[in-house]
Amino acid sequence: MTHSITLRNLTIGYTSKRGAKTVVSSISQSICQGELTCLLGANGVGKSTLLRTLSAFQPALGGEILIAAQPSTPSSPLSSFSDRQLSRLIGVVLTEKPEVRNMTVRELVGLGRSPYTGFWGTLSKDDYQVVDDSLRQVGIEQLSSRFVDTLSDGERQKVMIAKALAQQTPIIFLDEPTAFLDFPSKVEVMQLLRRLARQMQKTIFMSTHDLELALQVADTIWLMEHDQLSVGTPRQLADDGTLGRFVERQGIVFDRSSLSVKVINEN
Repeated sequence: MTHSITLRNLTIGYTSKRGAKTVVSSISQSICQGELTCLLGANGVGKSTLLRTLSAFQPALGGEILIAAQPSTPSSPLSSFSDRQLSRLIGVVLTEKPEVRNMTVRELVGLGRSPYTGFWGTLSKDDYQVVDDSLRQVGIEQLSSRFVDTLSDGERQKVMIAKALAQQTPIIFLDEPTAFLDFPSKVEVMQLLRRLARQMQKTIFMSTHDLELALQVADTIWLMEHDQLSVGTPRQLADDGTLGRFVERQGIVFDRSSLSVKVINEN
């Protein structure tokens, strides 16, 4: 496996008037190209803080984030890349629904070409080819002329993934991309992300609360708990008891053989 992102003793958190607040410290892990990696954890544990730090939206409190722009190139610190370089390196899909009106799907996906189009943002024939190919990769070419505000939540999320593909970055971070979706749409989006990671050899790292779905679809799981991070395949984390410790409560049992959660109804 090619490690496209390497964390060395990374400490994440935020600063306030009272000083620095550490969320998780001393993270030393790697994220692999060609894999779908899912970040799990309870609310408030720091998943969004980690994603913002990896995306260069906020600084790390300590340690290093190393990025390999191409498999054949040596890794460089995230802080060494300019904003323009980062826009061609990392694509980000956020949880929030885009408040877009009077814009077609093709036009919105075309905004993913902004790192390449210069000041005026005029798309060339080649840019439109990338946009149309991104729509096909996600399987929504039939939505091309639809207005974004007429789409379902599932369709809209696929449009945002297509926009990230049009950006042509080797790395894509997604913050709870299945949050507003019904179950069939959740499955469809997760399977799509896994296929894109495999077929296009992208590094795809996403946070999610959909535990059982992540365990079935993800290649690697990052499980965040308070000041602790466990990393492994779903099977590894099930067999070593990590998932059971995280999931099980009164009336909730984790079945490690089937990677599923069972609710015990009390009489």
